[in-house]
Amino acid sequence: MKNLSFTLFAIVVFMFVSCTIEAQQKKQPVSAKNATIEVIQFHSEYRCMTCHKIEDLTKATLASSFKAIPFRLINVSEKSNAKMAEQFEASGTALFLYNPSTGKKKDLTSFAFMKAGNKAVFEAELKKHIANFIKG
Repeated sequence: MKNLSFTLFAIVVFMFVSCTIEAQQKKQPVSAKNATIEVIQFHSEYRCMTCHKIEDLTKATLASSFKAIPFRLINVSEKSNAKMAEQFEASGTALFLYNPSTGKKKDLTSFAFMKAGNKAVFEAELKKHIANFIKG
């Protein structure tokens, strides 16, 4: 009877672990290489409250409406990011839509700073910017 109980317990544990692993794999974000577009936020070493707010609002918008679009946060102060910061002409906080396949980019920095104080407006306008960018 102990062997049967142990076997049943092992089967249940195995099924639970398998389902958990499968669910985690489905939640994996789309890699930047496979994405049609990505959202990139640049920042310097020392970040202001608005920079953090832009990050939070952008992530919330992507999570609610564009789950497949990856978000990248890049510190321009790090030497390893110098080439990318130069490519985007980013020396501090900046927000971009970027198509890695075509190299097309759209600078949303002014929009982000102007609308970061109003969550509803920020999210609505960011959704429009993304939709228009995807359309071409």
